[in-house]
Amino acid sequence: MADEVRVSINSEYDIVTARLKGRDLAAKLGFSSTELVVIATAISEIARNIVQYAKHGEISMSIIQQGSRSGIIITARDKGPGIPNINLAMQDGYSTGGGLGLGLPGAKRLMDEFEVTSKVGSGTTVTMKKWLR
Repeated sequence: MADEVRVSINSEYDIVTARLKGRDLAAKLGFSSTELVVIATAISEIARNIVQYAKHGEISMSIIQQGSRSGIIITARDKGPGIPNINLAMQDGYSTGGGLGLGLPGAKRLMDEFEVTSKVGSGTTVTMKKWLR
């Protein structure tokens, strides 16, 4: 398997594909089975947001090295409507789509590093990292 994987996100099926490919890449690095579930869950949450709000996007996943540590970086990009208020969107329970409002804040809690950038009318980028312990 390559050290970088890209998955186009256009449907529920693509969420499953991204989840599996991310899990496989993380397993290649040596993450524990518990951490693999955590990583796959975070990917699912972010991919689901793409399908629900932007309709189309892409998730790229790759192995990263920073000094003596290794990890996985997951970047989700879309050209959807964007997020008008990122601070509000990061609050548990906030949802504009009728869901539980746990997607972004839930994914943030699961990962070691998490960043959201968004511009209304231009799309959103979510970058998440998980470091091997």
